[in-house]
Amino acid sequence: MMDLRALVMGLGFALMWSSAFTSARIIVAAAPPLTTLSLRFLISGLIAVGIALALGQTWRLSRTQWKATFLFGLCQNALYLGLNFVAMQTVQASLAAIIASTMPLVVALASWLVLRERLRPLAMVGLLAGIAGVVLIMGARLQAGVDLVGVLYCGIGVLALAFATLALRTASSGGNLLMVVGLQMLVGAVALALVGLPTETLEVTWSWQLVVAFAYTTLVPGLAATFVWFLLVDRIGAVRAATFHFLNPVFGVAIAAALLGEALGARDVVGVAIVTLGILAVQLSRAR
Repeated sequence: MMDLRALVMGLGFALMWSSAFTSARIIVAAAPPLTTLSLRFLISGLIAVGIALALGQTWRLSRTQWKATFLFGLCQNALYLGLNFVAMQTVQASLAAIIASTMPLVVALASWLVLRERLRPLAMVGLLAGIAGVVLIMGARLQAGVDLVGVLYCGIGVLALAFATLALRTASSGGNLLMVVGLQMLVGAVALALVGLPTETLEVTWSWQLVVAFAYTTLVPGLAATFVWFLLVDRIGAVRAATFHFLNPVFGVAIAAALLGEALGARDVVGVAIVTLGILAVQLSRAR
C-alpha cells in the first residue's frame, strides 16, 4: 500500500512538474531559451550543492552514481528540457506537456519492442489507448496549424527523458540525494551553455512576468520537484512513483489554460482523457 506521505509527495511532484511548461512558455517568449535554461540550472545546482554540503553530504559518489548523474544531467536537463524550451517558442505549453507526459508509454513500448519484455493485457490496452489519444490530439492540432519542427523537438525530448529515467535508479541509490540533484543540474548547465552562448542572441525583454516565471521555474519545478521525485523513488520505488505521471496531461493542460489562456477543443479534452487513462493503465500493470 502507498502511504499518505508518498501520496502527497506524488501529487506535489505532478503539480510542480506540470506547471513548468507554462512558466517555460513565458520565459522563452522574452529570453533566449538555451542560455536562460543554463542559467536556471546553474542557480538551482549551486543552491542544491550548497544545501547538501551544509547537511553533511559529499560529492564523493560511487562510479555508478557519477555515470548515472552525468547521463541524467545530459538526457533530462540538456536534451529533454533544452529541446522543450526551444520548441515552446512556437508550440503551446499544453501540447508540450501532453507530449512529454507520454514518457511512460514510450518506456513501455521500448520495453516491448527492444527488450522483448512481455506486457500484461492491461498494459497493452493502456499503450494502445495512449497512442490513440495522442493521435486524436495531434490530428486536432495539425488542423489548427501546429509547428511540426517544434513537435519533433518535443518528441526527441521525450525519448531522452525516457532514457534518463532508466538511469535514475542507479543515481538515487547510495545516498547523497540532494548532492546528486545539484550535480546533475550543473551538468545540464554546462552542456546548455556550450550550445546556447555561441548560437543565441542574448536579448531579453524584461518584465515582472519574466522575473517571476524564471524564479518560479528555478526553485519549484527545477529544484523542489526534482528533489521530491528522487525522494519518492527512494520511498516507494521507480515503478510506483511513475504512476503519478498519469496526472501530468491533466495538470499541464489545466495550468496552461488557466494562466496562458490556451484554448482547448473538444478533441483535445477527449484526447487528454484517453492519454491519461492509458498512462494509468500501463503504470498500474507494471506496479502489479
